[in-house]
Amino acid sequence: MYRKTYFLVCAAVFFMVAAAHLTRLIMGWEVAIGGWSVPRWVSIPGLIVPGILSAWGFVLASESKPSA
Repeated sequence: MYRKTYFLVCAAVFFMVAAAHLTRLIMGWEVAIGGWSVPRWVSIPGLIVPGILSAWGFVLASESKPSA
């Protein structure tokens, strides 16, 4: 796989994760894992960390040179 493609795919996946956490915060969705109700504050770092990784991936993809 080419580096640019790899960076774009990773950035897109992290973007979708960040968007899901943002949607959960805005819509107020409840999440339960094995009977444990996940507090909403968990979505804050779940938004920030993948958001940063997504932005970083898009930057790296734009900077990567095509390989031969």
